[in-house]
Amino acid sequence: MNGLSTIVLAALLLASPDTPHVYRLRSTSPADAAIPAPLDLGSLPDLFLRAVPHGSSKNDLRPESRLEIVRYVDGEFAHAVKPLPGGKKGFRMRAGVPFDEKGLKQALANEGAVANAGDTVQITAIEFKEREIVLEINGGTKKHGRWRDHVSVGVGNGPMSAGTPAPGPAQGKPHGTVLILDYGRPLPDMSADDLKQDLAGLLDFSKERSAAVQWVDTLPPEYKKAIQDRRAAVGMDHEMVIAAMGRPDHKVRERDANGDETEDWIYGTPPAKTVFVTFSGDKVVRVKQFP
Repeated sequence: MNGLSTIVLAALLLASPDTPHVYRLRSTSPADAAIPAPLDLGSLPDLFLRAVPHGSSKNDLRPESRLEIVRYVDGEFAHAVKPLPGGKKGFRMRAGVPFDEKGLKQALANEGAVANAGDTVQITAIEFKEREIVLEINGGTKKHGRWRDHVSVGVGNGPMSAGTPAPGPAQGKPHGTVLILDYGRPLPDMSADDLKQDLAGLLDFSKERSAAVQWVDTLPPEYKKAIQDRRAAVGMDHEMVIAAMGRPDHKVRERDANGDETEDWIYGTPPAKTVFVTFSGDKVVRVKQFP
């Protein structure tokens, strides 16, 4: 699709979250594209301009910051600093205040642990709410196949908190959890590193070299360089794009002039930097950036 129709499509997508063929994407195991000249937003239809959200405060989390967090946190591996509790409701943390050790012990006593201190865990989805960031760990609280079949886990030897049980997850139960990071106010603007620091009470990202990084080292040089630069390139497959840019904000399917199905992965929210990655089958055939 041409540049203008692509942007208008994104605007309609933002204006109507229930648009058919829009799917929420989840993380999986893990020829440069020409970038067009900047788009003049003033030339777009009123419909598009009305659909572009405007933050209520200059200090609120910006669309480009959300994109950075998705790119640099979603899909990342970390070491659990403490046992991670299970339970359908997840575990709530308050940002910017001392870690709630008592609340963690109570959650572990009630729900058991899905990971022990020292285990390698993965962020498998991120959701932004008005005052909270919700992070899915190891597939979340729904029943899945065993995530440990896909992720190498290292168990640390560090002592657990006294009196804190950390039983392994029972067969047939969810093997992941959800962390709810509560800011107590509209989400402030932050970087990916800021978010990682807010999670430091439970997760340590500093020493983890994931299997995804080792996999990247086996790729052809042009794709390895694109992933290092955090960008998509023509010829990449879905896994490579996820490794480079994380999960997209939106996903749209349509048919081209030949009747072949294509799929656009959309990163960002206009008028901020927005990248459209178009797949035909499992391969990237086009990358466009606005502005």
